[in-house]
Amino acid sequence: MELPSSPKTPTEPAPIRRLDPSVVNRIAAGEVIQRPASALKELLENSLDAGATNINVTVKDGGLKLIQISDNGHGIRFEDLPLLCERHTTSKLREYDDLRSISTLGFRGEALASMSFVAHLSVITMTAGIAHGYKVSYKDGAMEGEARPCAAVKGTQLMVENLFYNVAARKKAFKNPGEEYGRIVDVISRYAVHKIGTSFSCKKHGDTRADVHTMVTNSRVDAIKSVYGATVARDLIAVSASSDNESHSVFSMEGFISSANYSAKKTVMILFINDRLVECAPLRKAIEVVYATVVPKAAKPFLYFSIVMPAAHVDVNVHPTKKEVSFLHQDNLVDTIQRAVEAKLLDSNTTRTYYTQTLIPGTQSVEKEITTPPTATHTTQKAPVNKLVRTDALQPPGQLHAFLPKRTSKTADVENDLAITRKIVRQRRNPKESSDLTSVQELLAAVDRETHSGLMDIVKNCIYVGMADDTMALVQYKTYLYLINVVAFSRELMYQQVLRRFAHFLSLQLSTPASLRDLCMVALDQEEVEGRWHESDGPKAEIAKLNSELIQCKAEMIKEYFSVEIDDQGNIRSLPVILDQYYPDMERFPSFVLTLGNEVDWESEKECFDSLAAALAEFYTIHTPSLPNPAGDGVLLYQRHKQMTAIASKSAEDADGRQEVSAGSGSENQESDELLAEAETVWAQREWTIQHVLFPAMKLFLKPPRKMAKDGSAIQIACLEQLYKIFERC
Repeated sequence: MELPSSPKTPTEPAPIRRLDPSVVNRIAAGEVIQRPASALKELLENSLDAGATNINVTVKDGGLKLIQISDNGHGIRFEDLPLLCERHTTSKLREYDDLRSISTLGFRGEALASMSFVAHLSVITMTAGIAHGYKVSYKDGAMEGEARPCAAVKGTQLMVENLFYNVAARKKAFKNPGEEYGRIVDVISRYAVHKIGTSFSCKKHGDTRADVHTMVTNSRVDAIKSVYGATVARDLIAVSASSDNESHSVFSMEGFISSANYSAKKTVMILFINDRLVECAPLRKAIEVVYATVVPKAAKPFLYFSIVMPAAHVDVNVHPTKKEVSFLHQDNLVDTIQRAVEAKLLDSNTTRTYYTQTLIPGTQSVEKEITTPPTATHTTQKAPVNKLVRTDALQPPGQLHAFLPKRTSKTADVENDLAITRKIVRQRRNPKESSDLTSVQELLAAVDRETHSGLMDIVKNCIYVGMADDTMALVQYKTYLYLINVVAFSRELMYQQVLRRFAHFLSLQLSTPASLRDLCMVALDQEEVEGRWHESDGPKAEIAKLNSELIQCKAEMIKEYFSVEIDDQGNIRSLPVILDQYYPDMERFPSFVLTLGNEVDWESEKECFDSLAAALAEFYTIHTPSLPNPAGDGVLLYQRHKQMTAIASKSAEDADGRQEVSAGSGSENQESDELLAEAETVWAQREWTIQHVLFPAMKLFLKPPRKMAKDGSAIQIACLEQLYKIFERC
């Protein structure tokens, strides 16, 4: 490629020309919409200005392919749709003097216009009091065609597609969609913390689980907890400062800062001035100076400040993306806030909190459990029929006597003793004191903190009924029926088991050692088939070599802590036993090795153990088998395969003669029958494992996190009391 030649020195003044309006608009759009996150910020502020209390965002390819935002605000009037994307058209400003008292987040009328010049923009909107909504598309600041009536709900939905499709240099600069998506999530997270009267959600296109999901709340700490986690929320200190001296500064500030117990790798400062998300480098530096004198040098704080000051003291029109503002007496305001933070931080530094792991219960309580087993208490009062529980969680599922009353004979007492003893032995096989390493103890403590007590009670006391489909198991808990996602629950169980058995694994020896490099190549071939590897990622052989060398360098640590033995030739010889009587699906072995090389954070101890545990959990998860389920719609595939084989055999028979092909036809039919038999065996073994291995282990060891109660992993589908009400109406 030829480099552009240096410009020649002009010999005479160049003429001044009036730029074409399309060039002017595209240049202006590049200043306002610098990246997908800045486009999302403008759309988010428009929704908030519209009075929305529920905002949902969907993003594809980091916002370059799609940014969709839906809100329940007051919508856009039909009469205003032609002006929506014209430059400098707004409902928030009439005169320049209005900037002195502006209360809305937007005011220039440039954002949507700029987006229409560098993306494909479409709008669906509906206002209160009308029977339907309108859908319209925009290009280069103008409406394309007429607004079309459509079904809608009150509010507005904007879709920005193919961002920077006509600005090739800008689009090529965004090489990592994941990084751009992270910036979008960061913007939404900050607004979710500040706007506690609005619920927010943000997810990737095609995902069922949102990466940010908040509900309307009255507590700022709860909002911070739902967005940034309990680790941040538990170490927060409320801080406030104010000043009424007009010659000094006039403002009031409310916020939260992290205590001396909190430690992070980078500073997070959320700053709102008059409800506007902005940045202030002098304030950030001043607060970091305070923390540097109190906490270790590597530890960074979490900061949230909401500053309110007279609108006349703030100039909001100083930055194209409005991420900065200018205000009076900035130095005095920074000094006041710095002193308030320093005072609060010094008061909190008198004590430090250290979190320890819960110890195993003492032998005295275990002996008490053995010598005094619980006995069934019978009551003479008859329970209502709509609250009778037809099964007993203490008896093995699937047996007839599970539906009968408990026996009170001496034999029953002996069986109860035996069941309790077996339970204690199984608990001892799973030591809770995994390691003295602080990082592992912190990960286990995080599991304990995030445990959902209600879901834990359901898991421990439920009755397995059967598989409802390939991934959902039907269970009964008291008078309720639930669907349990066995893939999600088994993944969480395996992750927690890896942490609990850390450095205490039993080994599963492989009959034939497996080469790291060969496994990486197999995984990369599969990635290519699924469209996740491209030539631009680099040669597969080189990637496999680098990954295998990286894993081999960590072989000693992996063997000591996780019982994955790797010899000097780069062959894996053993795997850990994470769950007794269960072995992983070896078809996922190559993907596990590739994950070790690509996704494990080998730099930080805690993140390393966490990502390694997640990789092992994904490998050992009870996934859906690759063979279609012959008990469901999958049997049609096997029947179709057999029919196609018969048709092919008949065609070959007509061409080459009946006698010559008859033997081949029989072997192909036999192959179809063998494939069907293999699928039936695999699926039957999986269901047996779920019933007799997974669910008993979940009852003993699993601590379901709160997220599993919200993401569809456990769904209540029926309630006996409600069913009786329906039957009574019938």
